[in-house]
Amino acid sequence: MTAPGANLKINPERLWDSLMEMAKIGPGVAGGNNRQTVTDEDGEGRALFQSWCEAEGMTMGLDQMGTMFARREGTDPDALPVYVGSHLDTQPTGGKYDGVLGVLAGLEIIRTLNELCIKTRHPIVVTNWTNEEGTRYAPAMLASGVFAGIHSQDWAYGIEDAAGLKFGDELARIGWRGDEEVGARKMHAFFELHIEQGPILESEGKDIGVVTHGQGLSWTQITITGKDSHTGSTPMPMRKNAGLGMAKVLELVDEIAWSHAPDAVGAAGHIDVFPNSRNVIPGRVVFTVDLRSPNLAVIEDMEARLNAGAQKICDEMGLGVEFEKVGGFDPVTFDEGCVNAVRGAAERLGYSHRDLISGAGHDACWINRVAPTSMVMCPCVDGLSHNEAEEISREWATAGADVLMHAVVETAGIEV
Repeated sequence: MTAPGANLKINPERLWDSLMEMAKIGPGVAGGNNRQTVTDEDGEGRALFQSWCEAEGMTMGLDQMGTMFARREGTDPDALPVYVGSHLDTQPTGGKYDGVLGVLAGLEIIRTLNELCIKTRHPIVVTNWTNEEGTRYAPAMLASGVFAGIHSQDWAYGIEDAAGLKFGDELARIGWRGDEEVGARKMHAFFELHIEQGPILESEGKDIGVVTHGQGLSWTQITITGKDSHTGSTPMPMRKNAGLGMAKVLELVDEIAWSHAPDAVGAAGHIDVFPNSRNVIPGRVVFTVDLRSPNLAVIEDMEARLNAGAQKICDEMGLGVEFEKVGGFDPVTFDEGCVNAVRGAAERLGYSHRDLISGAGHDACWINRVAPTSMVMCPCVDGLSHNEAEEISREWATAGADVLMHAVVETAGIEV
C-alpha cells in the first residue's frame, strides 16, 4: 500500500469547530456534556452528525442497536470498507472529547479527502457506536459487544436503567433503532482515535500514543447486607454495619491492586448506600469493583482474591454478601499491521510518539475480535476524563486526527 505524503493534513479549525458545535448539545453544568446514551440529547447529537455526513455525500446505515455507519464509496465495489470512529454518548458529567473526538476526526478525514478530490480503493465508513459509556445501561461498549457476538441483542434490549426503562424501548423512542442486522458488516480494518484518559503522554511530552494493547477489565457488583439501626443508640457490639464491611472490602481491593503493581489497578466507582441517612447505620450497600490489568492471569487472581477476601470479611462481621459479575473483557492485543500503520503515520508526520497500553475499555477492544484493529491516542490535560473539566489542546487534536487520517488512508489505498 502507498503511504500518503506528509503534506496530507486535516483542517484543524474545522475539526475544532465541529467539536465545539457538538458540545452545545447536552451541555453539562460545569462546562462539559451530559449526553447519555439513548436520551433525547443523544438523538439530537446523532441528527447533527448525520446532517454533516450527508452534506459530504455519504450514505448512512443504521443497525438494530442504533449504531451509525456513514459510508464514503471507494473505487473498488468489491473491496471491504475501512472503518473509523468511536462514540458520541457521554458520562452524566462527561467531557467534550471522550469518544466525540474519534467520531468527528473520522468525519474530518472525509471532509479533507473530498476537499482534495482524493479517492481510495476501499470505501471508508465513519462509525458512531451506541452506548460505549455504559453509565445509563451497563455494561460499557454495549453495541460493539453485540456486533462482535459478545452479547445477544435480546439481552441488550432488556437491560434497564435506574428508572426501569429498557434500552431497546428507549432506542426506539428516540427514533434511532435501525433495521440492519447487527454484526452483518464485514470490515477490512477498524481504527479509533481517543484521548488517552491518563497522564502518560502529557507527562512525557509525547504527541501520539500508538496503542498496542488494551487492559482487560473485570466488574464485580457486590451487595453487602447488614441491619439498619440507630447510629446513637445501637451498642457497638450489636451493630451489623454494611458500610463498615464495604470499607474493609475496598481496603482489600486497594491491597490486591498494589500487589500487582505497576500495571494492575482497582477501585470502586459506583457505590449506593441504604438508607443513606445521617443517623442510620447502613443496612445494605451495593458497589461495583473495577479491576484491570493487561495480563489475564492477573485479572483472574485479583477476582479470586476479591471474592474470597470479601466473603471472609463479611462472615467475620456477621454480614451477608452476594457477588455478581456485571461486566468484563480479556486483555486485547491489537493487529500488528494496523499498529504499524499508526506508528508509521506518526513517524512520517514528525510527531513524537510512544507505544501505549490503553487503561480504559473502548469499542475497538470488541471490534478487534472480528477485524484487524488499532487505536491512536492523544494527550489530555492532567490525564483527566469522565469529568466536565476534561480538556485537550487544538494541537493535540490535530496531531491525533492527522495520524488517524494517514493510517486510514494508507489502509484504504489511495487511487492515483
